[in-house]
Amino acid sequence: MGLLFCKWWMTLWLTAAHPFYASVTEISHNAAKKELQVSCRIFADDLENTLKAEYKTSFDITHPANRQQVEGYIAGYLSRHLIITLDGKTIPLHFIGYKIEEDAVWSFLEAENVPAPKQVQVKNNLLYERHPTQTNMIHVMVGGERKSTKLDNPKDIAVMGF
Repeated sequence: MGLLFCKWWMTLWLTAAHPFYASVTEISHNAAKKELQVSCRIFADDLENTLKAEYKTSFDITHPANRQQVEGYIAGYLSRHLIITLDGKTIPLHFIGYKIEEDAVWSFLEAENVPAPKQVQVKNNLLYERHPTQTNMIHVMVGGERKSTKLDNPKDIAVMGF
């Protein structure tokens, strides 16, 4: 019962107003499909405000009038602020789409025909331009091995060996 209350309280607290700025990026290499699968979780209001400022426009990310246009904004932003390099080679990521889950936007990207890397470098400066206290958590899984780190603004490069 205590754990359930704690989870409920955290959800309520985070939904009401989040006093911190954070994102979570998960990168997973699927050896069977030779794919790199990437997902990013960003608070919806933070991402929406950043995109509105960058593209000098107005929209509602949770109920867009033109979803395709909003997807283009997100895809463009992620392509400039999330760069993955495997064994010294920058990997072009294909934006698949996004979904809203509670107070967050989950964005999904992938790269095909990617062999298992020995080294993963992630440049992640999501929301740095708007939030000096932004923290970006990064989780990378290759060959069943998981490594995690966090980047605090202005630090934006993480390197992990596998």
